[in-house]
Amino acid sequence: MQSTRTLKDRFFLIIKGLAMGAANKVPGVSGGVVAFVAGFYEEFIYSLQCVNKTALKLLLNGRFKSFYRYINGKFISLLFFGMIVSYFSVSKVLDYLIANYELYVWSLFFGMILGSIYYISKDFGEWNRKTILTLVFGAAVGLSISFLDPATENDNLFFVFLCGIISVSGMTLPGFSGSFILILLGNYVLLLVDSVNALNDTIFDIFSGDFEFIKNEARVRLLKVLSVFTLGSIAGLVTFSHILSYILKHYKSITLSTIMGFIIGSLGVVWPWKETIYKTNSEGASILDSTGKQIIADFERFLPEFNTQTYFAIAYIALGILIVLGLEWYGHKTRQLKV
Repeated sequence: MQSTRTLKDRFFLIIKGLAMGAANKVPGVSGGVVAFVAGFYEEFIYSLQCVNKTALKLLLNGRFKSFYRYINGKFISLLFFGMIVSYFSVSKVLDYLIANYELYVWSLFFGMILGSIYYISKDFGEWNRKTILTLVFGAAVGLSISFLDPATENDNLFFVFLCGIISVSGMTLPGFSGSFILILLGNYVLLLVDSVNALNDTIFDIFSGDFEFIKNEARVRLLKVLSVFTLGSIAGLVTFSHILSYILKHYKSITLSTIMGFIIGSLGVVWPWKETIYKTNSEGASILDSTGKQIIADFERFLPEFNTQTYFAIAYIALGILIVLGLEWYGHKTRQLKV
């Protein structure tokens, strides 16, 4: 019975990785919120913290099994496997849904974030002046970020490395959307669309036995950009995890109230009723990326009119809340079974 349950836990951990990966790619949605609501946020942070000097020594000395156990390898590998699969599959479905059912997708995310706020706050019993102030501070920062104007695209490798460090905050800080930050930095299309497509094309060419892409300067440049971005993301994950694990250990209530504030502030980004503003040239024509997609410049938010579409959107908000409550119920039931 125990082995069956373990197998089920592994399966659901991959599913959680899929959800995290999909959330990380959608502007305005934070993969960290998924980790928080699904109940594995602290384990995620503490596992990443184990990537340190001791882990490096174990790896260099060839003690691979000890290294794997030390960094909680089973947990990390299954979670990241889910994220990688999501990046090349589930997130593609999300791209399609946002393009064709934008209002309803944002409504679902809005509801899930509302549910997340309830989930985190219901058991938080340490309200005092400090935690209230940090809650307000977190909400103000999150809301302010959602109204910043995006920068222009920049493929300088040092800047791309910094983008990797900053964008990974969406995984470690619930409520901070890494993909939305990339839009603000001007590099969302370059790093999450163009470079990923270049990698997909390259993998297909390699399996087809076609190595002509080596002579394609644009393709090689995009692969170099993706490599540097990945290195920056890894550096950011390890760095943020060490900082956050220390803060969680010594200032848990203040950290949780700040995170709650970030999540509240992120509601401004995922507000369902908004119009996407695309970048245009001097003649007023839309600027397209290498895949022919229009490049996002900003979002213009507005209050909805009460019609059939709005009622459906409200229903999707309710569904989003119910999904989070369902995850909470499942997590609570699983914990009881383990006890």
